[in-house]
Amino acid sequence: MICMKNKMLTGFGLFISLYISISFNSGCAQIGAPTGGVKDTLAPVLVRASPELQKLNFEGNKITLTFDEYVEVLDVQNNVLVSPLQKNNPTVNYSLKTVSIKLRDSLLPNTTYSIQFGNAIKDINEGNVYPNFTYVFSTGNTIDSLSLKGKVLLAETGLADSTISVLLFRNTNDTAVQKLKPDYMARLKGDGSFAFNYLPAGNFKVYALKDGDGSKNYNSKTELFAFLDEAIQLADTGTNVTLNAYAEEKPKDNKTIKVLKPVFEKKFRYTNNLTGPQDLQKSLMISFNNPLKSFYSNGLVLTDSNYNKILGGEPEIDSTRKIISYNPKWIPGVAYRLILGIDAIEDSAGNKLTKTDTLVFNAKNETDYGRVILRFKSYDAAKNPVLQLISNQVVTYTFPLSGAEWSNKRIIPGEYEIRILLDNNKDGLWTPGNYNKKLQPEKVYTLPQKLSIRADWDNERDISLDF
Repeated sequence: MICMKNKMLTGFGLFISLYISISFNSGCAQIGAPTGGVKDTLAPVLVRASPELQKLNFEGNKITLTFDEYVEVLDVQNNVLVSPLQKNNPTVNYSLKTVSIKLRDSLLPNTTYSIQFGNAIKDINEGNVYPNFTYVFSTGNTIDSLSLKGKVLLAETGLADSTISVLLFRNTNDTAVQKLKPDYMARLKGDGSFAFNYLPAGNFKVYALKDGDGSKNYNSKTELFAFLDEAIQLADTGTNVTLNAYAEEKPKDNKTIKVLKPVFEKKFRYTNNLTGPQDLQKSLMISFNNPLKSFYSNGLVLTDSNYNKILGGEPEIDSTRKIISYNPKWIPGVAYRLILGIDAIEDSAGNKLTKTDTLVFNAKNETDYGRVILRFKSYDAAKNPVLQLISNQVVTYTFPLSGAEWSNKRIIPGEYEIRILLDNNKDGLWTPGNYNKKLQPEKVYTLPQKLSIRADWDNERDISLDF
């Protein structure tokens, strides 16, 4: 843009000069970038379905959905679900503003079908989701209207796993889930909830499964699985169930293990598990690079800093003969010396200590721990409750609860999740279910509040056990 320079203007020229001066409020016009308008945050809108929604006496195998803007359908395999299930997934295509569905299997007579899209349909420009869209039709004269809702939780933690699916079988034989395909399937939401809609009346067996091989059958004890003890009878829309999922066995390591002749290191080395002062509640552990051929426990002597021998507790060696553990009654704040005699240890390569060695360390003080008091409302001894404190997803502490109040003066500072295990068999451990024996897993409840422990601090909490 060229600046307007001062010069004599008359008539129309003077009018133009004044207009430009007033409009730009400066000597020159500026070129600015376009704003681009307001960002689109609205989901696509369905403007037409052919056949129409909730079509009765449906015939054919093609469905067309038309939206008010350009759309796409993402991850059809994992998002689009037809109920009742079909042997072959439908073919779903999209172009411009249209989504087309082609059913690849024949349809059952007098049956209500639903095609669930989840969050698969989005507009192309901004990715706004057309949420939880379901296309429903019937091959008969009515649309079934019953529903089944509920939750699936992991029995071992009380938390949800949204990769689990819920399966409904009209065949109520106990082996149906192991041999047949389900009639209906639903996916879990993030909180573990699920919903079946447009169901017919009748009896159903309900299961949950994390399908490891895509078979939609429970065929491996390492798969997460859940079952209801009895079939449910759907007669109204108020049915609500909860399933507790478990894996009966841990996944096995299928790597081929080659049995090799052991190779021993020539140099004698050992390490210990100390990362600071010795925990008053744990063992001191000494690990060796080679298995030990001989170990004389009398050759290990624990003393205080004045070399006074500490009585109580004997060193023990594990089954691999590579770890020695020592767990006397540690005295808070005491400086210790663990003396390894020159003839106390010989490894499988014939190596020994070249001289007497001494490990010097201190025990923790009581002030290094947090003091915790928990008071439990609705405590029920008949449920055999066990308190679990979880740090970094690991069960760090386990305490059977013998009353409505529990206390401990030696909890390592940190932040813990609180879980309550209902320990049916009283072994202090979580026990999975067994479908063949129709045994449900033991239940664990993860409480919403966390426990933050500070060193040398009284940490008190009231906790409700209303479950």
